[in-house]
Amino acid sequence: MQNVMRVGIIGGGLMGREAASAFGRWFVLDRERVPVRAELTAVCDLQPSLLEWFKGVPGVRLLTRDHRELLASPDVDVVYVAVPHNLHESIYVDVLRAGKDLLAEKPFGIDLGAAERIAHEARVSGRFVRCSSEFPFLPGAQRVFETARSGRLGTLLEVRSCFWHASDLDPSKPANWKRQVRTCGEIGVMGDLGMHVVHVPFRLGWKPVRVYGQLQKIYGERPDGKGGMAVCDTWDNAMLHTDVLVEGREVPVRFEMKRLAPGATNTWSLEVLGTEGGARFSTAEPKTYWEFQRGKEQAWSRIDLGFASVFPTITGGIFEPGFPDCFQQMWAAFAVERAGLLGSRFGCVTPDEAVASHQLFSAALRSHEAKAAVAL
Repeated sequence: MQNVMRVGIIGGGLMGREAASAFGRWFVLDRERVPVRAELTAVCDLQPSLLEWFKGVPGVRLLTRDHRELLASPDVDVVYVAVPHNLHESIYVDVLRAGKDLLAEKPFGIDLGAAERIAHEARVSGRFVRCSSEFPFLPGAQRVFETARSGRLGTLLEVRSCFWHASDLDPSKPANWKRQVRTCGEIGVMGDLGMHVVHVPFRLGWKPVRVYGQLQKIYGERPDGKGGMAVCDTWDNAMLHTDVLVEGREVPVRFEMKRLAPGATNTWSLEVLGTEGGARFSTAEPKTYWEFQRGKEQAWSRIDLGFASVFPTITGGIFEPGFPDCFQQMWAAFAVERAGLLGSRFGCVTPDEAVASHQLFSAALRSHEAKAAVAL
């Protein structure tokens, strides 16, 4: 018989509704490999229209505008919080002090201080806490991870991890909370996209010892949706050139986070190069994994992976994975690790990794200000 994980959502917007979709399709997961059943039981949001949407989701027993009412519910074991970054610390701490486990949206607080305080509260509470990062659960991303971990690439030469958007190239796109330092944080795009690009390198043990940050603010204002203009003071693009120690050697690792990347629509990519070979994957080609093997002639091989997920599903291997699939895979990893059954499989971002990401982003801010490399 499967364990049951009863989930409450605080923040019923885009990601909250994605979570409802993931739980609604939970039956596609192999029950032997994922012996935990997820049930959405409660939702909190300040907007009545969003709560109305969740009335059509089976199993939801509580709809509320007060997150404390949700935290008091005995029908909630785990809370998923998807709210603006300035609200992370207070709500995450409330979740933990209410005795609930937590899947926190990135970046785990608005800044380094908030992340450290949240991580401390997680340790003190003893609750199971992880942070979100979906894209590394795609089959191609997992293949790059496994290839890099295997040692088959020889001596590591360089790594490039990227997440690009292009919609912000349109100056008429209205401003939202992610364009304001007071709600998104001074780290800007690094807080919005950065966890996705550091997750796999950090899990491989590749944590920077030095960073040179190049940050860009392109549009200083955007339409406010009310006929006027709103100031946009967060960073739009960030390129972090870092040094990582691997077996005593410094290896260049570049992290790119861009809201203004011409031609890119939510494109996540990872490339790892070594003296004996290379591996790369991009969501621009969801089924394709590229592998390089050193030989007399230099060539990359294209491999069509299909649907080969970390946590097996009923989906045929010939099909193509997408964001709803990797989002559900992330939740499966959370559920299985929470139950103590993850084993050697790839897991969600830990609180320590989330804090390490903030340490990197904070150092990148100092680097950009000084126009010099900064040690971590």
